[in-house]
Amino acid sequence: MAERKKLGDFLKDSGLVTETQIVEALNQKKKSQKLGEALVDQGYITEKQLLGILEIQLKLESVSLYQYQIDRSLISLVSKDFARSKLLLPINRENNRLIVAMHDPLDFYAIEELELSTGYNLQPMLATKDDILQTINRLYDAEEVNVEEMEGEDAPAVRIFDQLLETGVTLYASDIHLDPKENNVSVRYRVDGVLRSDRTLPKSLMNSLIARIKIMAGLNITESRLPQDGRISTYILDKKVNLRVSTLPTVFGEKVVIRILDMSNVFNRVSDIGLQEDTLKDYEALIKQPSGLILLTGPTGSGKSSTLYGSINELNSPESNIITIEDPVEYQLDGINQVQVNVPIGLSFAKGLRSILRQDPNIIMVGEIRDTETAEISIRASLTGHLVFSTLHTNSAIEAIPRLFDMGVEPYLVVSSLSGVMAQRLVKTVCKDCASTRKASPIEKELFEKRHMSIEEITTGMGCDACRHTGYRGRMAIHELIVITDEVKELMMNQASMQQIKKHVKEKGVRFLIDDGLEKVKQGKTTIDEVLRVASLDA
Repeated sequence: MAERKKLGDFLKDSGLVTETQIVEALNQKKKSQKLGEALVDQGYITEKQLLGILEIQLKLESVSLYQYQIDRSLISLVSKDFARSKLLLPINRENNRLIVAMHDPLDFYAIEELELSTGYNLQPMLATKDDILQTINRLYDAEEVNVEEMEGEDAPAVRIFDQLLETGVTLYASDIHLDPKENNVSVRYRVDGVLRSDRTLPKSLMNSLIARIKIMAGLNITESRLPQDGRISTYILDKKVNLRVSTLPTVFGEKVVIRILDMSNVFNRVSDIGLQEDTLKDYEALIKQPSGLILLTGPTGSGKSSTLYGSINELNSPESNIITIEDPVEYQLDGINQVQVNVPIGLSFAKGLRSILRQDPNIIMVGEIRDTETAEISIRASLTGHLVFSTLHTNSAIEAIPRLFDMGVEPYLVVSSLSGVMAQRLVKTVCKDCASTRKASPIEKELFEKRHMSIEEITTGMGCDACRHTGYRGRMAIHELIVITDEVKELMMNQASMQQIKKHVKEKGVRFLIDDGLEKVKQGKTTIDEVLRVASLDA
């Protein structure tokens, strides 16, 4: 019998990967990962491309579970733990054949175990990992909630809370919302910046579920009339995550929002942030200065904290004393001293910052400059040999300058201390599995011409199972970096208007948010609609 061709050979023959990429993937893959999964994780191929090759190699059909009419009675044949660990799900049966969606149809041990336990002959079908995991959560969770409801109000809420967290991690959600209604509790997940409804829970489970969440988050379970904030550190599906929990009393009960902070997604290097090559070079030079004030600007949820963490991680070494003061501490980083603001006991940003300056720091990160006192201490710290990072809520990088002036900080202090300002926004990225190119329309070409750019092709997502037919999967940042050069400082000292400073930096080649966004449209990473949603053409 002819030897079965290996997956790597199929991928090479199809031109999807090179021998070098295969070797790199094998060297970097996790212990339990197979080659195909490692290549997908490291971005060499998409899951759709992998599935296509496996269909040819194994002569199997693939299935979209998102659209498939699954026989729900079959899930009782397989435990949830077995289904999740083996990445498989029974979806239909035909006489004595059990049709099973599998991520790895070459897992003969799983096939044999399932055939022995069910008495059926198995017919594997290919499905993506995310599709299987999300379907497992949806089907098994619905069954378990029905059981909990029958057991009554005293039923343990542990399983339901675990289900919610597992689904959140599987969907790559940033937040879970539990919204109490008159007769039930609505569960929603924020995925790629958009809230989507997932399910409803019986109102009878609400009290025990909220009590469970409060106990884990270290909150007062007897207090339901006042908002509370807490945090949980745990492992979900073998991933370390930090959870920020916020409760809010409403007319129908307490609303709970859980922010999921996946520790594996923390930027380790500035190069992970997604800056264009020239901007990256300028920003790296900026953060490697021994002192100065570097500001990140943008609205809530624009990824400022992630960029800050990436920046201080880049500078993290045993020779540097790095101290942060945050509200709240989102990610806990090794080798960095992090302080949590606690206003009720008097630990504000300003008070904490004063104490930090007595701790012999090299680098300081202030979560946010909210008032004049914090601004002045941050600026004076940067003038006395410290590198200071912080954030401001402004619409553009340039607007950070008048914001500091409006806070009552002396202009000469701002001019002397400010090294650079970076604005950023988050845009959804085109799904790699269903990306398709088309010719740019005359209107789209005209839009690019207004920014002295040109475009011939536009990339959009057609919609597929991987992106839940939205055309987008994941998010990326667009940036605007202004380095405060001697020329800019001179303009500031001469009380030049923001328009004059803006004109000057534009002449010097600064790429504004709109320009960076359109450049990423040209690269096929996002769409014009997404860029115009967060950036103005009038920049």
